[in-house]
Amino acid sequence: MKSDRYCREEIWVTRIFLLLTSIAFLFGSLEMLSTFWEQILDHRPFAAIGQITFFVIIALLTYGNFVYQFTRLGYFKRLLKHSPPNREELESIYKSDCPPLAILVPSYKEELDIVRETLLSAALQDYPNRRVVLLIDDPPQPKSYIDFEALQKMRELPNSLQREFNEAAEPLIQAKKEFLERKNSHKSKTSKETEKLIQLYKKVSDWFLNRVEGYDDSSIRRELPDHTRVFMRDSFFREWNELHLQRINELEILLTEGGANPERIEKEYERLACLFSVQFSTFERKKYLNLSHLPNKAMNLNSYIYLLGKRWVEKEESHGILLEEAKGIRSSFEIPAADFLITLDADSVLLPDYILKLAHVMSSPDHENVAVAQTPYSAFPGAPNVLERMAGATTDIQYQIHQGFTHFGATFWVGANAMLRHKALLDICTVYQERGYKIHKYIQDNTVIEDTESSIDLLDVNWNLCNYPERLAYSATPPDFGSLLIQRRRWANGGLIILPKLLRHVFQWPWKLSKFAEAFFRVHYLGSIAAVNIGLVILMGSPLGEGMETYWIAVSSLPYFILYGMDLMRMGYKWFDLIQVYSLNLLLIPVNLAGVFMSINQAITGKQIPFSRTPKVIGRTAMPSLYVIAEYSLLAQLIFGFITNYMHRNWVYSIYNLMNALMLGYAIVKFIGLRSCWEDILLSLNKPPVEIVETVAHLVEPRVTIDLEGAMIYTSETGEEDQIAS
Repeated sequence: MKSDRYCREEIWVTRIFLLLTSIAFLFGSLEMLSTFWEQILDHRPFAAIGQITFFVIIALLTYGNFVYQFTRLGYFKRLLKHSPPNREELESIYKSDCPPLAILVPSYKEELDIVRETLLSAALQDYPNRRVVLLIDDPPQPKSYIDFEALQKMRELPNSLQREFNEAAEPLIQAKKEFLERKNSHKSKTSKETEKLIQLYKKVSDWFLNRVEGYDDSSIRRELPDHTRVFMRDSFFREWNELHLQRINELEILLTEGGANPERIEKEYERLACLFSVQFSTFERKKYLNLSHLPNKAMNLNSYIYLLGKRWVEKEESHGILLEEAKGIRSSFEIPAADFLITLDADSVLLPDYILKLAHVMSSPDHENVAVAQTPYSAFPGAPNVLERMAGATTDIQYQIHQGFTHFGATFWVGANAMLRHKALLDICTVYQERGYKIHKYIQDNTVIEDTESSIDLLDVNWNLCNYPERLAYSATPPDFGSLLIQRRRWANGGLIILPKLLRHVFQWPWKLSKFAEAFFRVHYLGSIAAVNIGLVILMGSPLGEGMETYWIAVSSLPYFILYGMDLMRMGYKWFDLIQVYSLNLLLIPVNLAGVFMSINQAITGKQIPFSRTPKVIGRTAMPSLYVIAEYSLLAQLIFGFITNYMHRNWVYSIYNLMNALMLGYAIVKFIGLRSCWEDILLSLNKPPVEIVETVAHLVEPRVTIDLEGAMIYTSETGEEDQIAS
């Protein structure tokens, strides 16, 4: 956590740069509008149209510049005001009944070891009344033995963790029981109880230390990326161990003073008994005919949320199994109620204090109307390749932006992890028919960015959302450009479809100034990918005419890049990484445009876009040849823009296009690779797939061969996975 002085300095720096940006944009705008007026007077309509188009593009880019600087300002203001509660206050939940909590982990054909780490991070949380549910979405009757074996292992994973946790919990639960017997019979002595607590905490510390050492044990094989393994070892299990060593030290000091007070002793026994007392379970919605089979994460979650707090009977039919709510005594199973839910992606990890801190927020009287509390996820540090590091850098920057959104009341639910209030989800529940069955929907699935749309639904019924101002959750970043393409194309898809719903919310009577202030940030979040990327393509390839050259625009953009570089440095990156991030963003322009065009296609045709899962595989994911061609076409366009602007003596924009061309060329070589581009084009020519974007190319041995294995995707038409035969 940065010092107050540092935050104040950054606030002033940001204010100064906001002023500089405003002045530069004002002078640039006056210059461009003056040229536009002269062109109108000279009866040059085409030049005037070009000038106003240029002005609109620059205005949109500057809009993003302002949003970044304002959110940066908001971020540091939040850090300055943030006063995290102490451990004693957080652990007060052990002194009273706390609301039941269910942690939901949706999983579709994920790697077993990745999911294990996610479940461990979800289970090892300081919260008494919690359970972890793995929502397996694989087809329940796999068509291949490999898929069958993987499914069986995934089904068994929660059971194996349950046995491990039960073994660790048993002596702690027994110790609490014995303490209560001594307390009730008035045989409890504070010094003796403190000694017993110290011994128990030492055993707990040893348990976590053994887990730490296990990550360095080569005999324990884990299919984990090295930086993920190191993160779990050092930032999760070692952190837990340190926490308990501190607790031992506190109790030893209290022992020298005669022992802890009775209230503290009882709380410590309660906490120890709850530490490993967690219920693991699995649920598979596709086993049941009358639950949604739509192939996306939102409906996987919705299916389970609908079952909460009820007893169910499985009814055998000739064509499958139906679930019916149990009316009498007999039932097949019961899904316990939950006041709070946590949704956690199967490749994400929570830090030890995640639930403790978010539950404190959700339970406080000041946040009674908060439906979603979250901490936008960060990238796992220490990624081994430059692409993964730079993609992670953009994720870390987004964390800061979303924290700034909250300062201005413009929080979006961003997925990967979040704590949800169940009764808020009930307020946005809708019912529809699917295959003749009534289906309840809480989280919208109209787009592939389901959580973003649900944010607007919650706002419409007067619920709020909140980002907790600490980094408490981390998630995997795609390690190669093929998988990054799938992820970022999905992120770019849906914003335009949700934008009308947002505007209806903003202009809903009665009008409020706060709504329009929020809209400044929310509209940019939903529409910027479309506006900025289309504008950049026009700007980069167009021969800019007379009067379009203004140095003020270059000056107005400088604060953005300086602040961005400063933020990267603060997050542990280097100044040179600013150039690499910019190069990566150039490389993603065709990807973002593909997502935008998918949104437009869905808006026109009404046909829902399939949810494309980001592959998590060993090797690399192949790019469709169309995207390879698009990257080189963009490079050619930049070179063309350089030549034409040079010929028109537009020196600023000729240099601008030349620099962009050099950085895009660098990105193609560094982040994709010339050989990989060639291989992917040959792959498309030789084996034309139905869904080439999801084809996974495993590089078995360099310069030898590419063996294709079908990457499983969600498809909205079949409800099953499409497999690309090799």
